[in-house]
Amino acid sequence: MLKFIEKYPVLLIVLVCLGIFFANLDVIYVNIMEARNFISAREMIQNGNWLLTTLNEAPRYEKPPLPTWLTAISAMLFGVHNLVALRLPAALMTLVLIVTYYKLISEFFQNKKLSLYTALILASSFYIIFSGRNGQWDIFTHSFMVISIYFLFKMLYTPSKQWLYSALSALFFGCAFLSKGPVSLYALWLPFIIALVVSYKSQLHKRQLIPFVLLLIVGLGVGLSWYVYVRYEDPASFLKIAEEETGNWTSYNVRPFYYYWSFFTQSGIWTIPSFIALLYPYLKDKVSDKKAYTFSFVWTIAAVVLLSVIPEKKSRYLLPVLIPMAFNTAFYIEYLINNFKGLKRNEKLPVYFNFGLIALIGVLFPIGGYLFLEGKLQGFYGNFILCALMLFLIGLFIFIFLKKQQIRNVFLLTIAFTWTILAVGFPLAKTLYTNPDYNNIDTLKTDVKLYSFGEISPEAVWHLGQSAPDVNFGKQLVIPKEDRFGILTTPDNTSEFKRIFAGEYHIEQLDIFDLNYTASPEKSGHKDRLMTNYFILDKKTK
Repeated sequence: MLKFIEKYPVLLIVLVCLGIFFANLDVIYVNIMEARNFISAREMIQNGNWLLTTLNEAPRYEKPPLPTWLTAISAMLFGVHNLVALRLPAALMTLVLIVTYYKLISEFFQNKKLSLYTALILASSFYIIFSGRNGQWDIFTHSFMVISIYFLFKMLYTPSKQWLYSALSALFFGCAFLSKGPVSLYALWLPFIIALVVSYKSQLHKRQLIPFVLLLIVGLGVGLSWYVYVRYEDPASFLKIAEEETGNWTSYNVRPFYYYWSFFTQSGIWTIPSFIALLYPYLKDKVSDKKAYTFSFVWTIAAVVLLSVIPEKKSRYLLPVLIPMAFNTAFYIEYLINNFKGLKRNEKLPVYFNFGLIALIGVLFPIGGYLFLEGKLQGFYGNFILCALMLFLIGLFIFIFLKKQQIRNVFLLTIAFTWTILAVGFPLAKTLYTNPDYNNIDTLKTDVKLYSFGEISPEAVWHLGQSAPDVNFGKQLVIPKEDRFGILTTPDNTSEFKRIFAGEYHIEQLDIFDLNYTASPEKSGHKDRLMTNYFILDKKTK
């Protein structure tokens, strides 16, 4: 088995990714960020808004359009409201990211085993999994940037084809910019350049400067092209949105400088190995390639520091850090695989704790999972039994191989543990959809024009299946021309809506929609923003 893995590492990576990123893509309900992106993709298809992108028919220039284009194309091929189709481009981009990253490390650091460990760690890191299975655009920008970095490496180390690789690197650099603006340039590419200069300065030459500068110029030209177009075609909306977005950097979700310094926890099951791998004085003389380890360490830390400088902070912004950190963690895993039997007892304890905990969860899942889900498994017994059996066996064998001190097998079983949860057990998430008052707005059928008053949840607009333009967008009230029309509003905006319209219209409430899947109204997890009141308005005759 191990010989097969070493002979066909890319095949193993693809098989792992198919289970982790492609299986059960339609299980989890659409979240707020996905809803916004999917609405924009739908309006591209329905209204032709491919360049001047919209959200509920209002300008949406906060995000560049490349991921939305790719999602819209997938939706056109497989169905506008097909969740698998809508999430498929993100899954594909994650697969491309992981395979490209494997090739990058394998080709330029000449260690195929280390490259495989890196790819598998990245594929099983928590926030990579979340982003790769989710219709959010972060994974697109960082995937394109890793491809750009791969060709940048090729440009630096293949003089005979440096102009070709410079052009390819520029193209994907521009694609990264067209996916989420300068985010990946700042959080992934710039830390990479810092690490490259720190670790491999002696291998950089003046002859590489011109193709490098042209790479930047062409890449920025491609990346900024859409912004220039929108600035010219719709300057008022563009400038207003740009001002709001710039203001958010210093006034929205502001967190202290140290907010990100538990960043290694975003790797999920690799939290303890990732932390130990970041103990540079401990590991630097133990790794197989000290210079490459220094490169991965500096790349990781530089990314965290640069992100920490920005006042606006969110956990999902740490996604680019997980890419170099997977490489950094792989050095520690390689060290354990090659040297574990000879380590001192205190060095072994964190390993036993980390992987022993995973094994314990697997062994206890059949009983613990059944007790937790008791009474909710109707229709899911097949998934539960298969998942419970596989996790039990994986946990059992992790214990066996830990006892034998065979860490390579423990590592591979840990990947299998993650694969099983996503590929086999993930449908069990639906057993948690227990809100008895759940009422999806996709059941709304009407022959009148629909509007909203105030911003209703993007999830509601998405499930509605059509736009419902906000009559109070930007606090500028625009009364509909129709004498009879529908209004959707949240509970928070209902009183103000009635105050404005009650004088000239008869108002009849027809329904209340609740998109809280997991929490009933009396539970603390219930969100009022996911509630939508539906009214019919008829103009009063004088």
